[in-house]
Amino acid sequence: MTGLSPEPRTGTQHDIAAGDYRATVTELGAGLRQLSYRGQPLISGYAADDVPPAGAGQLLIPWPNRVDQGRYPFGGSTHQLNLSEPAHGNAIHGLTRFANWATAQHAADRVELAHVLHAQPGYPFCLELTARYGLSADGLEVTVTARNAGSAAAPYGTGSHPYLVAGPELVDDWDLELPAGSWLETDARGIPAGPPADVAGTPLDFRKPRAIGGTRMDHALTGLSRDAAGRAWARLSGPGAGLGLWASEGYRWLQVFTGDALGRDRARRAVAIEPMTCPPNAFVTGTDLLTLAPGEAVTHSWGLQASPSA
Repeated sequence: MTGLSPEPRTGTQHDIAAGDYRATVTELGAGLRQLSYRGQPLISGYAADDVPPAGAGQLLIPWPNRVDQGRYPFGGSTHQLNLSEPAHGNAIHGLTRFANWATAQHAADRVELAHVLHAQPGYPFCLELTARYGLSADGLEVTVTARNAGSAAAPYGTGSHPYLVAGPELVDDWDLELPAGSWLETDARGIPAGPPADVAGTPLDFRKPRAIGGTRMDHALTGLSRDAAGRAWARLSGPGAGLGLWASEGYRWLQVFTGDALGRDRARRAVAIEPMTCPPNAFVTGTDLLTLAPGEAVTHSWGLQASPSA
């Protein structure tokens, strides 16, 4: 209508802040659009009127990564999802990335969004979902809860897709530390080609921090080591920032992506470190796939912290 400001394509913008941290969460997909510490970006952000590029900051529900040909068996039936990655014939990153999430709570330092995922083609189940983003002096904490609101058991997995930034240049000179002892080989379509293999002796062994160099990564890693609180920590450091991503015990996998396949303006400008509860194609293989009984709920948490050197 004439005279009215246009609505951002990512919907309502939820700004939160605490201490030296600032973040913006979008109505569209309950996505993390911006996160900064002392004015320096910790993730690769985007404008409110942009479609989230390459999954930046998005929540991945009810499965992360890919489902081969979008077809999977469950509950005695075979289900066919829409192929949201048509170039490779896969269903990718779930069903809620481009849904509208309602505001459940919003305070200065936190926001909680909610969405009901009703039955869709290939996923005839009903989930009540909440995503809570909170900031404190310790950084960002993201808590995702799913409750099976339907009458039948439902397959479930979740993940998140932040692109971490440790400076304005390419990732090659940044140091990376990953708590993963195994990696999963995939084919050209991103579908697992075998069981997890030991990272020892491979370019994917970042159990001790070292420069990324020319390593190209788009791999799922597991066998995660954890601290006394059960958190697995991945760390990235460069000239602009030092930051750590932690994932609670329910996240058994990290997908790490150096962005080589992205356009020139984005390739190797950030490292996506994606906490996932299950690996690619888990709807088919059943690997680490959760089954939620009617009324059952599950909660997973992850977060980001800037290091003192940032």
